[in-house]
Amino acid sequence: MRNKMLFKPGLDLAVSEGFCSLSCTCGRGIMAARQCVKPVMYRFCGLLVLLTLCLSGLDAQSRPAVNQELSDIFNELWRLDENRLTPVTDYNISVQGRASFVNQGSHVVRDYALQPLFSNVNENKLANTTTYSRFMKLLNNYERSTGVAEQVTAEEQTEIDLFLTAVLETKVMKRAHQYLVSKAKSNSDLRRFKSQLNLIWFNLYHRQKNAGLDSCGFEHVFVGETKSGTEIIGFHNWIQFYLQEKSTHLDYKGYKARSLDLPDQDDHVLNLQFSWHGLVKPVGSAFIGTSPEFEMAIFTIVFLMNTERSTTVLVNIDQCRMELVVIRHGRSLGTAYPKLLSSNSRHVTPQHSG
Repeated sequence: MRNKMLFKPGLDLAVSEGFCSLSCTCGRGIMAARQCVKPVMYRFCGLLVLLTLCLSGLDAQSRPAVNQELSDIFNELWRLDENRLTPVTDYNISVQGRASFVNQGSHVVRDYALQPLFSNVNENKLANTTTYSRFMKLLNNYERSTGVAEQVTAEEQTEIDLFLTAVLETKVMKRAHQYLVSKAKSNSDLRRFKSQLNLIWFNLYHRQKNAGLDSCGFEHVFVGETKSGTEIIGFHNWIQFYLQEKSTHLDYKGYKARSLDLPDQDDHVLNLQFSWHGLVKPVGSAFIGTSPEFEMAIFTIVFLMNTERSTTVLVNIDQCRMELVVIRHGRSLGTAYPKLLSSNSRHVTPQHSG
């Protein structure tokens, strides 16, 4: 229903969805109406435009400035990520339709993607790349539901140790370690840095009150969890997404993006919607095709370079502008995920010739 402001008998200035219009009921016709109210109408519309611009400016100011130092180191890590999979060559995705709004906790969702997100992935490359193969062995080591205490066996602890060893041997994590040492955030001794990574990512803690040690950063970010049997929390990894989709435990519902920034099959970050074991994630996000060591490296750097409980940094990585969100749980990681703002360099101001 339109909101109306009465200016004089027989004349209404209607404001509907940001547009001004006149309706005349005095019988003299619309031209007379325009003549008698035009100055008032323009002043009112001008105020509306000014208010809109001010609100837009406030929204822009609420977003942090691009962190150039972190953008630089993350792009260096991006170039060093030799284990990153290549779109079309190593995998294919089909983003399909834009997902609709869904309330948190709702189990009813319309499917705008009749096909899976991943049509194929080079599983041989996953199996024959050490960090990927050791990463995938960790994915079935955790209880899906929060509130259920985790029991880490000796075999599972060995799997964690072997995974961290493999990660530390990559160019990506070696450079991340070097950067953190230069910032006095990590010790130069490799064994102590490995212990630091273990504390950040694999230390068990209480996520649900009045429960045992039921969660850790790795489980939340890379594996995913469910809370109270009603919602999905965490789950920000493309490999787990692919494996769960392949086993039919997960159903991709569509992408989430602005109308002027539609994703494509080459994007390495996606905002998306999906269901998992009958529960719905209204808006999720994940890197696509990146190696486990790259994701661990960038989120570890954000975690250690800040002390606030919740940190959001704005960075440009490759052709994408994104926010990286990291939330602490004491000395360990509570959650970490990317939030895509623009892709394919759409955030770059075009250069016009003079």
